[in-house]
Amino acid sequence: MSDLHRCVSERQWDGTTSLRGRGMPATLLWWALVLWVAGGLIPTALQAQTAGPVKVLVLPLRVHAQAADAGLGARMMGIAANRLTAAGASVEKVDLAPEALAVLLDGGPGAIVDYARQRAADYALWGSATWIGERFSIDSRLVEVLSGQTETLFYEGRTEDMATVLASMARDASDRIFQREKILAIDIQGNQRIEADAIERVIRSAPGDPYDPKILSEDLKAVFAMGYFDDIRVESEAAPGGKRVIFVVKEKPTLRAIHIKGNRHFDDEKIREAMTLSTGSIVNLARIRNNIERIETLYKDKNYHNVRITHTIVPLDNNQADLELNIEEGEKIRIEKIVFEGNAEVPDKRLKKLIKTSEASMFSWITSAGELNQEVLNQDVGQIMAYYHNNGYIQAKVADPVVEYLPEGIRVTFKIDEGPRYKVGNVTVSGDLLGPAEKFVEKLRIAKEDYFSRETVRNDVLMLTDLYSDEGYAYAEISPKVVPHPETLTVDVDFVATKGPLVYFEKIVIAGNTKTRDKVIRRELEVYEQELYNGVKLKKGVRNLFRLDYFEDVKVDTIRGASEDSMVLKVEVAEKPTGAFTFGGGYSSVEDAFTMFSISQRNFRGLGQVLQARAQLGGVTNKFSLSFTEPWLFDIPLSATVEAYDWEVDYDYYDKDSLGGALRFSYPFWENVRLYWGYRIDLSEVTEITEDASESIWQMEGENLTSSTEVAIRYDSRNRLFNPTRGSMHSISLEYAGLGGEVGFIKTEAETGWYFPLSRKFTGFLRAKGGMIEDVSGKLLPDYEKFYLGGINSLRGFRWHDLAPQEPSRRYPDQLISVGGDKYVQFNAELVFPIDEKSGVMGVVFFDTGEVFGSDETVDFGRLRESAGAGIRWYSPVGPIRVEYGHILDPVPGFGEGGRWEFTMGAVF
Repeated sequence: MSDLHRCVSERQWDGTTSLRGRGMPATLLWWALVLWVAGGLIPTALQAQTAGPVKVLVLPLRVHAQAADAGLGARMMGIAANRLTAAGASVEKVDLAPEALAVLLDGGPGAIVDYARQRAADYALWGSATWIGERFSIDSRLVEVLSGQTETLFYEGRTEDMATVLASMARDASDRIFQREKILAIDIQGNQRIEADAIERVIRSAPGDPYDPKILSEDLKAVFAMGYFDDIRVESEAAPGGKRVIFVVKEKPTLRAIHIKGNRHFDDEKIREAMTLSTGSIVNLARIRNNIERIETLYKDKNYHNVRITHTIVPLDNNQADLELNIEEGEKIRIEKIVFEGNAEVPDKRLKKLIKTSEASMFSWITSAGELNQEVLNQDVGQIMAYYHNNGYIQAKVADPVVEYLPEGIRVTFKIDEGPRYKVGNVTVSGDLLGPAEKFVEKLRIAKEDYFSRETVRNDVLMLTDLYSDEGYAYAEISPKVVPHPETLTVDVDFVATKGPLVYFEKIVIAGNTKTRDKVIRRELEVYEQELYNGVKLKKGVRNLFRLDYFEDVKVDTIRGASEDSMVLKVEVAEKPTGAFTFGGGYSSVEDAFTMFSISQRNFRGLGQVLQARAQLGGVTNKFSLSFTEPWLFDIPLSATVEAYDWEVDYDYYDKDSLGGALRFSYPFWENVRLYWGYRIDLSEVTEITEDASESIWQMEGENLTSSTEVAIRYDSRNRLFNPTRGSMHSISLEYAGLGGEVGFIKTEAETGWYFPLSRKFTGFLRAKGGMIEDVSGKLLPDYEKFYLGGINSLRGFRWHDLAPQEPSRRYPDQLISVGGDKYVQFNAELVFPIDEKSGVMGVVFFDTGEVFGSDETVDFGRLRESAGAGIRWYSPVGPIRVEYGHILDPVPGFGEGGRWEFTMGAVF
């Protein structure tokens, strides 16, 4: 009750002094009385403004249902109460004993109004809920305490819809309490291209919702965020029962054309490729600014760092516009100066060698010298930091490079805080040791270093982890504890080992192989289920899988098994084509050009078998062969190959037609070492011998049977087959012919080749090769079993068979002709470097030397012929390609002069 009501009801007012004593003028009291008499009450709306939020008393529903629990009605009205609170009401939920609640509800609206007045509530909400099967109805009442006016709210639904029905009841109650109008309809006006449905999808308000200006304001923002409109207005029209809401939009124009002006260094097409805007797009200032930044990046990547781009939008009819981009390219500038500040101990020259960013030079127009690349700059900071931290400067810091654009060029400054240099102090190993600590310390590289190196410590951690994993401790952890001593400028390092449990392979899971059989992968892994974990074997197995060359990628994941001492090994492979169609070309002294074809499948039937067919076709030479290799005969690593061939050759002095076959076996004896054994049988018919041929060739006339056996041993540790960067390959072989037939000889050949990285980009390769052959008493040694040199795989620049000894013609003794040699030596040196690393194009510079010697000659290294040249190698998407040019350094007329291009090319499927 207000103070004014209380004054009137509690005492008789005499109109003179009863209230004047309180300091209130009589005139003010008079007008207050008049207002009270005239209005009877201060309006409810004013009370709501002055007395705080509307208070609603919520009573539990009376539930009529079989087996209903006592608290159901309270929980149901609790849902409605939460909704009323969210709508802005102050809610009090009645919590009475069931008997007291029943008495109150039985008293009807009057009793509830009196109870609500005692609780100082403005409204009361109560009712009942009735269940019939799975459906229910709610008959609720909302009463305004001051006026006693009551409204009925009735709802129906299924049990699963209870929360939705109660929310509707709370919404309707809040609409009546706060006297909200409903939205009758939402209309969209002004849109031409954008569908009304697309706009309505982002509008939260909907017909039947309360008319809420705050929510409509949020809807306006949502429509504007679509980015299609220049202007949006929300209007409303009064209508019976509510309001009609209208969104009036003004669409942005569309781009009719984009005009680019001022560009000289990039044509329009190149600039458009960098843009995401196109004709027909909506004119959006944010997108225009983003596209300008993209064009600026295009220019800055080419060192036009002073580029400036402005834009103009030209309005047109039919809500269209043209976009004009005006480009001021500026001059191309490069890095003219790289400055290091704060490096007192490490000279500038050393730091410049560490970073990729470089100063401009006279060759900048063909190299990347002087180009500014922010990503590369960030990497350079890391390189400098790593160098300091790996050379004892454990507190060194390098700030972000400062880039200054000066009239004479770009200046890049690296600011360095070196700090003191720390030496290595005490190095120890502690924790769970597998042996004496001294033995582990002996293996640590950091213990042999003078100055502290983070990289060396990391490598030592990996080394110790590998040692533990090799013993089965797969989850071993090595934590280096680094303790610097500023007073002595030393760093103590303690490698703390936690070995964990011994771990066994619970199972091995193979995934990703759609063609290759599981057993082909498993036999290369060298680890087995239920076997103790071994890190070295696991790494070796992964390397073996890569060396198969069946897979683009091999991913190994180790997952904890069912217990702490078990592990699941998951090997996921990504297969690649293993079939290949290869062709190549070359030159020989017999035919100027010949072509070679081969078709092969290196993973036949997914079993790792190799099936290959080859053909060499030329004007005078035809050779066909078919071979099959089983790499794991009898499921052991015993490789078996069977081959058959038909070979026809029209030499200068004779024709040879051969039919033959071979059977070869190989077995791995040690890591990277295989032992070979083979048997070959060949029936050759020599015909069409010319009269000027030598005596040794005339001896071959007719059929000659060769039956030979061969043994060889080969070591191969190359990291890949094409363009290897490290590793070596060595072999020695011995063939004996004379197990029957007319032909007999002993042939020995040896080869060694070494690949070694010279720097991050350059790889060196050195190869030496040689061989000798001698006849067997009483047997024939044919010319075609002897040695010749020349061509892309021996001495480049020389033609095939260019290098060979000379013998006199039988008919014309003064005329010398080429025949095969009994001995040869060959040396090759190469420098391989990347031309385009991303596409895999490599360049090669080479030097070749060698010679073939006759039976009456000794190997004379002073007579070796020489050639040099260069070429390109590319492991293209269709297979490996080699194109190389060799120039003869010591020309001899008729026996090699000038130079020659040679190539080989392949395709995969």
